[in-house]
Amino acid sequence: MARGQRTNLADLVSSVGDKSPVEHATTRTEVGPSRSAPLTDLTPNPRNPRDDVGNLEDLASIADMQLQPAVVVTAKAYQRLYPDDAIATRYVVINGCRRLAAALKFGRIDLDVVVNDEIARDRITLISASIAENVDRQDFDVIEEARAVEALVQECGQGIDAAARLRKTPAWVSQRRALLALAPELQTALRRGELAIREARNLARVPREEQVARWQATLDKQGQKRDADDGPSENRIPPSRIVAKALREFDHNPEGLADALHGYLGSTGVHKLLALLTERTDRAPVS
Repeated sequence: MARGQRTNLADLVSSVGDKSPVEHATTRTEVGPSRSAPLTDLTPNPRNPRDDVGNLEDLASIADMQLQPAVVVTAKAYQRLYPDDAIATRYVVINGCRRLAAALKFGRIDLDVVVNDEIARDRITLISASIAENVDRQDFDVIEEARAVEALVQECGQGIDAAARLRKTPAWVSQRRALLALAPELQTALRRGELAIREARNLARVPREEQVARWQATLDKQGQKRDADDGPSENRIPPSRIVAKALREFDHNPEGLADALHGYLGSTGVHKLLALLTERTDRAPVS
């Protein structure tokens, strides 16, 4: 297959064994059926578009059962593309970095993998495969997604080519890239779920030095409308007092605290809090 030719990434992942498009090539690349690899042989993709793997509780069952193998490339194939990345293991995980992290977290010693060096034939294919695992996932940070799309555009040379690789419209690619023009404060607000993507896209068209002021003006206007709808502020209970009251009543009404925290923090904030609490619980000494 010619370098840079458009490829169905799902086909690449499943093209192993007798189906491999490189089985009879002159320069043979490693590709084969699912196998078990010790975790010590696996390194997560250093170019993974995710900054972190997020909350792994939904993958806790991997300690007993792995439903889908991870897709890996050999260290040699990876380092042909990125020779400056230090790889000390036999394989690099391209699709399945969260499964690898969960296996490490929940005490598994090995992971089922499919070796497919064909997805490391060039940088464009490798980046596309990395993004394909995460794009449209509910927990995929939108700024991480935008950075990944930008990296792919830089490799492809044009947004329209990146869109074809991801099976997205050129407009979708343009909209994601535009988010990188946001001021850092607004990128943080977007990641926390405090700023909607539609509003963010509009703000990205404003000169960066004016963006925060424009957003603050919008928030002030929304606050004034809420005040008008809800009546005098003295008649409303501040959210912080609602949470404090729910904490005092936790012993006999734990659901009340859950509701109060969800209303105060929002879904994104609750997920972050759960991840932090789980991390601290895991680190706590066993009594």
